[in-house]
Formats: sequence, structure tokens, C-alpha cells
Amino acid sequence: MRLLVTGGAGFIGSTFVRRVLQGAQPSLAGADVVVLDKLTYAGNEANLAPVATDPALRFVKGDITDESLVTDLMVGVDAVVHFAAESHVDRSILGADPFVVTNVVGTQILLQVALDAGVSRFVHISTDEVYGSIESGSWSENHPLEPNSPYSASKASADLLARAYARTHGMDVRITRCSNNYGPYQHPEKVIPLFVTNLLDGLPVPLYGDGLNVRDWLHVDDHCRGIALVLERGRAGEIYNIGGGTELTNTELTGLLLDALGAGWSRVQPVADRKAHDRRYSVDWTKIRTQLGYAPEVDFAQGLADTVRWYAEHRDWWESLKAT
Repeated sequence: MRLLVTGGAGFIGSTFVRRVLQGAQPSLAGADVVVLDKLTYAGNEANLAPVATDPALRFVKGDITDESLVTDLMVGVDAVVHFAAESHVDRSILGADPFVVTNVVGTQILLQVALDAGVSRFVHISTDEVYGSIESGSWSENHPLEPNSPYSASKASADLLARAYARTHGMDVRITRCSNNYGPYQHPEKVIPLFVTNLLDGLPVPLYGDGLNVRDWLHVDDHCRGIALVLERGRAGEIYNIGGGTELTNTELTGLLLDALGAGWSRVQPVADRKAHDRRYSVDWTKIRTQLGYAPEVDFAQGLADTVRWYAEHRDWWESLKAT
């Protein structure tokens, strides 16, 4: 099998690539992997260092909006796994243009080129943020899309394009929507690595608003395991929520990180809340559990401890990222 993995030098994409090439996904054993990544601030070729010498890996620096390049790379590809996206909500609030270009236009170009090339499967990686905010209960895959930030609106738009290509052209497109990921190699603009690295450096941690916004936490390895299941056995045209099963308020998460690093609440700096800050996310992942046999395997307490340890032991990876 030949895979084209867009955004494969980013946090989740690189984890997926490493898992494929290191044998953690048996259904993808022996696959050749072409990584296409623009290497924006969030893409880092060092994320692929553990597999950089694998002859099954080809890395290409480029933009998913470059139709000529995408067309060349799509030749002989059996499946596309599309991670590439602008993904930080705060940045989208400051300026939405790159989110629309990459997440909407880039996705459309990939879909059209894959269709023209006769690619057999296309897995589009999305987010639970497309659903908006939910006070109680959990979203099923059939819930209306009610995005509240420019980032989530651009991802919802990409989802609708993916669905349209499946319905209009009969294309085998499968969509996944995940909850909040954590784990090694995550850019330090995100809450867990930001808080961990700030605490390691003796800096305060910024806690939005009243700290009661709720997120469901999913280890990146479990997310990639779910993606592999969707790629292997998912149904054409279907959407699959992928959850972690650990809901925490931001205050609760902050307390766990403070405890892990031996710091007190004096290190917490309350900051003004984000505009249109979604109060709670919660996905119902019954469908992927019952149809594909998915279940998260990484215990949250152990996963968080391992993640904190990774950042403590890999200053060389994140210090330069925080300096830019």
C-alpha cells in the first residue's frame, strides 16, 4: 500500500507516520508513506527523525494548495490520510485567512486530485470543534455542525466538502472527528505542552476565564489507532467520532499539571477568556466502538505522566519553538 499523508510532520500526523513505519499498526505493515508538509511553525521535520532513514518514507516539503505538486504526488497512491490544517483557535481569531486557504481550499484540491487519480480511500481528519459547544450529553456523528470560531468553521467547511465529494462522485471518503489530543511532539502553543514547558521554566501558566471549560482528552496514540481502524475497516461516506473518555475542566487539568511538576497555584495567572470560548466538548464514540472495535488504551494518568516526562527530557525539541 502507498499512503499520502498530508501534514505528516505535525503533531498528530507525525505520530501516525511513526506508528505506521515502526510497526504499531499491523494493518498497515509494509506500507510506503509519502509525507507532504508545508513546514509552517507547527510542522517540524524533527518529528520524523525516528523514522527518517526508513526507505519506506519519502518526505516532500510543499503546500496542499499546490495543485501541480499534489497531482504529481498522488500518482500510485492507494489512500490519502489528510491531517494538514491550520489548527490553533487563538490564531484563527487574530486572522482567519490562512485557515480558509489551507483548511477549505487545500482540502478541496486534495479531494479533486484524489478523485481524478482514482485513489481508492480518502480519510479526512477533523475535530469535535465543528459541533460547537454542548452543555450536557455527547454529540453523535449526526449532530448539526455549529462551529463558533474561524478555525472550527473552516474545518466544518472542509467536512462538508468531503461529504459532498462522497455523495456527488461516489468517492470513498471517511471523516474522523476527534476530541482534544495530548502526547509527545505537540507544539507548545497548545495547553498541555504550554503549561508543562512554562512550569519547567519557572513561568506562570495562563488560565482562561473561570477555568471551568470542559474538554475530553485523547492520547495521540489512541487517536492514531482509531484512524488506522477507519482507514482499514471504515465505511465509505461515514463519519466516526474518536474520543478519549476523560473529561476535565481546565482547572482540573491545571491542578494535575501543577502536581506533576511540584508547583503551587501561585503559578497560575488568570487571563481574559477567549472570544466565543466553547464551554464543553463531548463526543459519543459508540459508532467506532461497536462497528470497528475501537477503545482508548492509554490510561490518562499514565499518559499525562509520560507526556510531562517527555517534555522534561526533550528541551532541545521545544525550546527553539517557544523562542519563535
